[in-house]
Formats: sequence, structure tokens, C-alpha cells
Amino acid sequence: MRVTFLGTSGAVPTTQRNPSAIQVEREGDRLLFDCGEGTQRQMMHYGTGFDIDHIFVTHMHGDHVLGLPGLIQTWDFNGRDEPLAIHAPSGTRERVERLVAATGDQPSFPVRIHQVSPGEDALSHEEYTVQAIDVRHRTNAVGYVIDEDDRKGRFDREYAEEELGLSPGPEYSKLHNGQSVEHDGRTIHPEEVVGPPRPGRRLVYTGDTRPCDSAVAAADGADLLIHDSMFADDRIERARETGHSTAREAAEVANDAGAKRLALTHISSRYAGHGWHDLESEAEETFAGEELFVAEDGMEVEIPYPDADRDFAVERASR
Repeated sequence: MRVTFLGTSGAVPTTQRNPSAIQVEREGDRLLFDCGEGTQRQMMHYGTGFDIDHIFVTHMHGDHVLGLPGLIQTWDFNGRDEPLAIHAPSGTRERVERLVAATGDQPSFPVRIHQVSPGEDALSHEEYTVQAIDVRHRTNAVGYVIDEDDRKGRFDREYAEEELGLSPGPEYSKLHNGQSVEHDGRTIHPEEVVGPPRPGRRLVYTGDTRPCDSAVAAADGADLLIHDSMFADDRIERARETGHSTAREAAEVANDAGAKRLALTHISSRYAGHGWHDLESEAEETFAGEELFVAEDGMEVEIPYPDADRDFAVERASR
């Protein structure tokens, strides 16, 4: 699973940060979360590709949706014919429709708008779900959690061959799929050669939010929590007024959830340049998980399976 941060700024972009957009690639599926102004250029700049069938909108503030008209028009110019699904909070259909038709024409490809409420699956895949979660912002808003299904346990090939006398073939597949097989006059059960189910990965993106119990619940044991971290401690009153979080508050949410890693995003323009180091320092004083970082435009994050040999990897974009 690869996460590419296409836009990490707050409401006002800077020369280094674009408005909100995150692309997630999972086993060939590409999912786009929010689509701030200029997202399509960021996709070209960082080479993520345009092969997207699902866009997940957290809320209708301009810094999260104003990239939709341009991206849709580009797909139209390029002759796209595959359908597009836009998932957005309940009650926002008409506003999304106006964005889709902002140039005065409907796109030549089908666009389905799917309204979601907290607790509902925005997307159900055979191996994972994308579920909307409740957040606390100053408008109708949701966050999203990508939750992978448990995977099959490891097949103990050495034991199957040396102790049970099995040879690679259909019997392996049946056992790995939970079916018993007959071999040399005895019944071999799956649990003899297949280990316990292996956990999938969990990725949580809050969008804009104050700290809330629903985000804590969604991020329970998350491999990566991407949380609104717009301000430092000295601006906590401003965070409360505008429905955002401080970096320290984001770290507290991650701790309460037992999240393994935390990405701080939606960084206010007041921290342009190297000012974001203050946010990182304040969060580090609180965070008790494995890894914390301030997201940057173009940053790529690889999230391995919990039982994989590979490590979690963060690659910053060259400037």
C-alpha cells in the first residue's frame, strides 16, 4: 500500500504546499481522497497516474474540492469512458453535481455521486472496505478508513511435504482454502498446515476535524493515521474556532487509538518554510507510537503488511 501526499496545506496554499489531496494505491487500485485546486498537476508532477475510479470527498470546503472540475474536464478531453464514483457526505449531492458541471457541460463518461454517512461503507471490495467515519468540523464532514480483510494464514509447505507426504498441486489449494483432503488413507485438516489468519492494514484519513472519539475508534491499532494538524499549541483557540486540531492534539488522538504511525497534515500557511518543525516537535513530545512525521507534498509512504519483512518507508520528494 502506497500513500502519496499530493496536497498538505491548510485552506491557503503556499509555494511548497498544495491544497488537500491524497492518493492511495493498493494492489493496483488507486483511490483519491479530496481534490483541492491543482490536484491534477500534482498527479502529473509526482507521477501517480490518472487511473482513478473512486474519489472520496471529506467535505465541501473549497480547499478540498476545487480541483474536481479541472480533473474531470481533463479526463473528458482525454476521451475517458470508464465510470467515475465520487463519494461525499450526505446532503452534498447538488453541490458535487454543480462542480462536475462547472464548465457548463456534462462529462462524456458516467459520473456516479454516492452520498455516505458515518458508519457506512463508501466502497466494498472483496479484500477491503472504505468506510466513512464521523468527524467534528464546522460543516457536514466525514473522514475515511481503509480497512483490509484478514488474509489467509501461511501455508507450511515444508511440513506438508516432509511430514505429510503431500506434493504441490490441487491439495495445497484446497487446504489453503479451508478444505480437508484425503491422502494416503487419512484425512488432513487445514489447521495442520495453515497458520492463523494474518491481519490486513488499516489507514485512517480524518480530513479536517477537532479531536473526537470517533476518530480514536476508527484508528484503533491503525498502521497509519493521517490527522488534521493545522496549528501549534499557541493557536489552540483558533483551532477550536475553526474546527481544526493542533499537532499535539493529533498525537493525543493517535495515542488513545494505539495507532502505530501518525502523519500530520493540513498545515497552516503561517508555518511556511521550516515553521512546520514546531508542529513536529510539539507532537513528538506527546506521541508514543512507532513513527511520526509532518507530511509534505510529493512524499510517498509505503505501508507493509504487519507480518512483512519490509519496513515502513517514508520517501520525501526532491525539491
